[in-house]
Amino acid sequence: METKPPLPPFTLETATAKVQAAEDAWNSRDPARVALAYTEDSEWRNRSEFLSGRTNIREFLTRKWAKELDYRLKKELWCFMDDKIAVRFEYEYHNEAGEWYRAYGNENWEFAPNGLMMRRFASINDVPITAADRQFRWERV
Repeated sequence: METKPPLPPFTLETATAKVQAAEDAWNSRDPARVALAYTEDSEWRNRSEFLSGRTNIREFLTRKWAKELDYRLKKELWCFMDDKIAVRFEYEYHNEAGEWYRAYGNENWEFAPNGLMMRRFASINDVPITAADRQFRWERV
């Protein structure tokens, strides 16, 4: 059986590790890598888009990172209980026209016993920023 440690039920230490692992994966901007954290039938709400299944998640992320260029994300553990984790996050990106944005949001996660995410519900708001207002700078890989 496929597993993705740490496994529920979560402690402060394991919930924090799960959030950091998600941040690291999403910052890779690799749709195939990120999609492996979700069950084959995972359910998502991302803004106004509803998705089901790992294949659709991978396709969504491919579209996302084709439009949200130089994406950089920070996640923070908000709370946890048993097999659920809530996070708040912010990320920055620019579009093809060079316009920068910072997105703020919250996610509610629910995990299967094997540590894969079964449900992800995200509420996100974008705020236009200038390049000088950027907070998340990093070395390009």
